[in-house]
Amino acid sequence: MARGNGSKDTIIEVRDVVVGFGEHIVLNRVDLDVYRGEILGFVGGSGAGKSVLMRTIIGLLPKRAGTIKVLGVDMAAASDDARRAVERRWGVLFQQGALFSSLSVRENLQFPVREYLDLSQRLLDELVIAKLDMVGLDASVCEKFPSELSGGMTKRVALARALALDPDIVFLDEPTSGLDPIGAGEFDNLIATLQRTLGLTVFMVTHDLDSLHTVCDRIAVLADGKVIAAGAMDVMLASKHPWLQAYFHGKRSRADHAERQ
Repeated sequence: MARGNGSKDTIIEVRDVVVGFGEHIVLNRVDLDVYRGEILGFVGGSGAGKSVLMRTIIGLLPKRAGTIKVLGVDMAAASDDARRAVERRWGVLFQQGALFSSLSVRENLQFPVREYLDLSQRLLDELVIAKLDMVGLDASVCEKFPSELSGGMTKRVALARALALDPDIVFLDEPTSGLDPIGAGEFDNLIATLQRTLGLTVFMVTHDLDSLHTVCDRIAVLADGKVIAAGAMDVMLASKHPWLQAYFHGKRSRADHAERQ
């Protein structure tokens, strides 16, 4: 696992961010730093706003207040060209994969590349094979459609698409949801390997305690519209905050399992 954040080089900076829907405030003055080269696990209760913050950072949801800087660029104040240049440097894996159902695997992977680069078809096809290989798939899936893929394969294809433009940052929204324990463990190992070999910064929205224990360098916790804690797993386990106690020492936690053993 990478521990490359010793220099504390902040690659994503969130300050005083407010997001709401109608009269309901979901994120209330949220502050968060993500450091270059780390895997940050972002956790919170159901409906707390974990995915809302991720979608706000990447510009899919509007904020009412605050600033978001990615790679040093204020995303709200940047020109269209500057913002587009930053967007090219991240990849996103949505919870259900969000593959285009009418496109083949090959076409799904080539879609973001065509948007930013002018490559020949031969190079595009070679890129697809290379990215599929990165996530443990081979060329035999190229002409399949999303409906023909298993849940695990869908996740891997979606991850390959997120890596298509060689990003610096990868956003993962519940990457192990819907996978059996073996598949989830394999996907965690894949994320850790890619992070280490490619030098990625990973922002991972998750509720998977095994992922938090095995691949995350730091964990940030969202509750009551704010980030209430951020740090390594030992910080989470030592916290006396009621939500953290319930989450990390509850009936399904590793700590509870160890105590019962």
